[in-house]
Amino acid sequence: MEIYLVRHGETVWNKEKRLQGTSDIELNEEGRRLAKETGKNLWKVRFDVVYASTLKRAYETAEWIMAGRPITVVQDKRIREIGFGVLEGKIMEQMTEKERKLVNQFFEEPGLYVPAEGGERLEDAGKRAAGFMQDEIEPLEKKGLERIMIVAHGAINKAIMMYVKQHGKEQFWSGGFQKNCNVIIIEYKDGHYQVISEENVFY
Repeated sequence: MEIYLVRHGETVWNKEKRLQGTSDIELNEEGRRLAKETGKNLWKVRFDVVYASTLKRAYETAEWIMAGRPITVVQDKRIREIGFGVLEGKIMEQMTEKERKLVNQFFEEPGLYVPAEGGERLEDAGKRAAGFMQDEIEPLEKKGLERIMIVAHGAINKAIMMYVKQHGKEQFWSGGFQKNCNVIIIEYKDGHYQVISEENVFY
């Protein structure tokens, strides 16, 4: 079974380099364009089921990619983005020195990352990502499904990959940060994962 793991299209906050987390920000025009182009270029690829985060930017991306196909996008809150608590909506210039250090740790030293007030630990994000894969995705292979798509977010997708690759949070950004509408392709067969490619864009 093939799994296409997609990051949502661009938002205004992406462009402004604001931390989004669980803030429900919709796509901007460029984000919609990327999603539409991705859908057009994947038109001949058949998907059995598509999952998306419950946040607008991921769900809308999935809807644009699947536009014109007789398929319903299934929303799941377990693949919402990691929460950044009081840092959401801020850019680096608006943060205190302590807050900037936390953000730098998140991206550069994830093994040391401690979230800001109200934020989510990487361990907890990893648990919900693993639970989603174990409870929702892996049983689909036994049902004979051939190809599925998951549309979510930059960090929670890496939490999914932490489960797929079976590594710790120290290697959280293994494979690099996903660009908007980047697609990671994974194979799941007989209880084992194999990463086919992590750098695919279809626009």
